Amino acid sequence: MRILETNVYVGPSLYAHFRVIRHQVDIGALEEWPSVRLGETFISGLTEALPGLSKHGCSYGEPGGFLRRLREGEGTWIAHVWEHAAIELQNMAGSNVSFGKTRSAGPPGHYNMVFEYQQKDVGLEAARIARQLLLSLLPEELQAECAEEMEEGFDFASERDDFIRFAQRKELGPSTASLVRAAEEREIPWLRLNQYSLVQFGHGRYQQRIQATITSKTPHIAVEISCDKEDTHNLLRDLGLPVPQQRVVRSESEAVRAAHRVGFPVVVKPLDANHGRGVSINLIDGDQVAAAFETALQSARGRSVLVETFIEGMDHRMLVVNDELVAVAKRVPGHVVGDGRHTIAELVDIVNEDPRRGIGHEKVLTRLELDHQAQRLLGKAGLDAQSVLPEGEVFYLRSTANLSTGGTAIDMTDVVHPDNRQMAVRAVQALGLDVGGVDFLTSDITQSYKEVGGAIVEVNAAPGFRMHVAPSEGEPRDVAGKVMDMLFPPGSPTRVPVASITGTNGKTTTSRMLGHILKTAGHSVGMTSTDGVYIDGRLSVKGDMTGPLAAHIVLRDPTIDIAVLETARGGLLRAGLGYRRCDVSACLNVASDHLGIKGIDTLEQLAEIKRIRIEV
Repeated sequence: MRILETNVYVGPSLYAHFRVIRHQVDIGALEEWPSVRLGETFISGLTEALPGLSKHGCSYGEPGGFLRRLREGEGTWIAHVWEHAAIELQNMAGSNVSFGKTRSAGPPGHYNMVFEYQQKDVGLEAARIARQLLLSLLPEELQAECAEEMEEGFDFASERDDFIRFAQRKELGPSTASLVRAAEEREIPWLRLNQYSLVQFGHGRYQQRIQATITSKTPHIAVEISCDKEDTHNLLRDLGLPVPQQRVVRSESEAVRAAHRVGFPVVVKPLDANHGRGVSINLIDGDQVAAAFETALQSARGRSVLVETFIEGMDHRMLVVNDELVAVAKRVPGHVVGDGRHTIAELVDIVNEDPRRGIGHEKVLTRLELDHQAQRLLGKAGLDAQSVLPEGEVFYLRSTANLSTGGTAIDMTDVVHPDNRQMAVRAVQALGLDVGGVDFLTSDITQSYKEVGGAIVEVNAAPGFRMHVAPSEGEPRDVAGKVMDMLFPPGSPTRVPVASITGTNGKTTTSRMLGHILKTAGHSVGMTSTDGVYIDGRLSVKGDMTGPLAAHIVLRDPTIDIAVLETARGGLLRAGLGYRRCDVSACLNVASDHLGIKGIDTLEQLAEIKRIRIEV
């Protein structure tokens, strides 16, 4: 099972009109071992490791089709199994991919194994782990033959969990991914600009950018204010909005004195942290405050810590986009409910059996953990992991309700009281954010805060969308769509016209002529050719620039309003097109000048390459 050649296609290619990876593989002696010969032990081991394979339709087009292929008739070959395993591993890590295609590539045992990916490193790593999994499941006589290819000490369970964490570091986060989906639904093109969450929507002069959920329209000063909890508190207080009493302290003794001034119980938290890090709540004496100060300091960027009055009530995240309250979620800390029989540790395992729970942001919910925070709360209550809770008793394993630490979210958007709705909008407007999340504590969100009390404890820039797009209970909200509609109001342009020029001869001359005509007509033209990349008639990058990298240089440029892209055979074969569609395409000619390169030996094969940009 050797990989002979790899191509990562960033756009339309011979194999698909979207991103795919192609491994040309040699399965060697396994050509004589179809799945039915590998046996039921191999198949059952595979389905136990990758239970999601039961949903793969394969050529049957219905769930279970792939498993039928494994067991019926002559079965299927290991390269095809490898393709499905690579796809399923990505699905387990949260990547929504499904396309795959494995076809013979000439000599016996050689195959083109093609599969969809969302992030290239994740796709490549999925193929590596899938290969090792299949090798580990082979019959013993075959494992002996493949010993050199097998990684020593391979353990699929640990590899799988490490892969899921790796994928979360590489893939777009749930909030950014929801924005990308909303853009695709509106046929807005997008480009990922770094390995994190910086994404460009739209092309050329029409582009907008986001970083997580901060947009290119978000004022910098608004973000700075939201990151300073003291400034945020003071701005909201001065507008008459409900906030707790608060003091900024820089020492343990100051923290204790401040707690006595504002009155117990209190909350102690870092001035500038997020995700609930370093927060201690419902502290009732000076010793607890002193200990909480040190905890907060560990998560603070500086030495400033906040002491504020503890507000009774449930934690609600109120999301405001473009001066409109678009979603509200009641956040409940990660918890277990006693049944009088199971220990707390066993209850955690039972909760984690929920298929919606996974590692980190892999799924809708995050797994509960009995870590040091949970142990601290257990100890405070006089319990431990082996304690058995009475039936119906709820025990919270976290003092904060963040989804990233196992919390759940209940959608409350339709029942929010108008006073609370107006309060949230005013709070976000006070800071100047276009997208902001208000953390509001109240006993009943359906009643006015003026009647039942409550307080704003934070206003967040770059609020997470996960709890709104996939709540634990209630109706999902299209909050990402609201952001897209703000960035690109319906009817506004999102992409520049793209002309794609290809052919065997004359494409550079044609591209330069077209670019010149458009420039004289008053356009700012981005052009790629074998001479280089030209922006508004000036050479920007010299050299043969006819591949996807050159196309991205043009489409990312914020000054151009039209693109003329010479597209050559080499870039298409190596990495595909750098754009998903064009407005006009010209194939000037197909001649035999360039045959015999990279497996293109006939005019028919060359024409198949040239027609890709016509198809898109």
